[in-house]
Amino acid sequence: MSAMNHDATVDATPATGRSFVQGILDDGMGGIEHNAITAKLEDLVNWARSRSSWPASFGLACCAIEMMATGAAHYDLSRFGMEVFRASPRQADIMIVAGRVSQKMAPVLRQVYDQMMEPKWVISMGVCASSGGMFNNYAIVQGVDQVVPVDVYAPGCPPTPETLIHAIETLHQLIEDGQLLRRRQETGAGANVHVTEIAAGDNPVPVILGTR
Repeated sequence: MSAMNHDATVDATPATGRSFVQGILDDGMGGIEHNAITAKLEDLVNWARSRSSWPASFGLACCAIEMMATGAAHYDLSRFGMEVFRASPRQADIMIVAGRVSQKMAPVLRQVYDQMMEPKWVISMGVCASSGGMFNNYAIVQGVDQVVPVDVYAPGCPPTPETLIHAIETLHQLIEDGQLLRRRQETGAGANVHVTEIAAGDNPVPVILGTR
């Protein structure tokens, strides 16, 4: 019996002498030398949400062309777990408003937003969606935040795919941090985060999830 107990004993000291964190930094998941990981359930849920968001695209004008380019093979939005642009709002949790919003389209946009699953988030893509842009007249809504709560604004006319990816990654980080839901419950408004425009081909650092 004592021999069996001795064989079944697991040495808690890492064989390499490295710390737990250092092992992960050096070798990724392969550096974990024990078979148990603990975390808060809230953190795991937010982590899963940030990596499995499905957008309900709302392409209204020329910005939608850049949004479609972002989802195509060259930029490969599927790297971030959101290549499936849903036609049904009931299967989506991120709305990308791409283009100007007319007064006639505003009720439709709000209806689509109301039908999306909770929790849900909004990205305003381009100056026309964000502020009306060059269309300063009675027919165009001067900012989609008058219709839905906006979390991230992507600047540009139109924004480059790099800028949209930057906005998406910023939103993913906000979701992972868990601050968005608390802010939405307290104020009912979006995060109102403004990202910096990135020119096409002007981003020397690759966009990698989890390293923002």
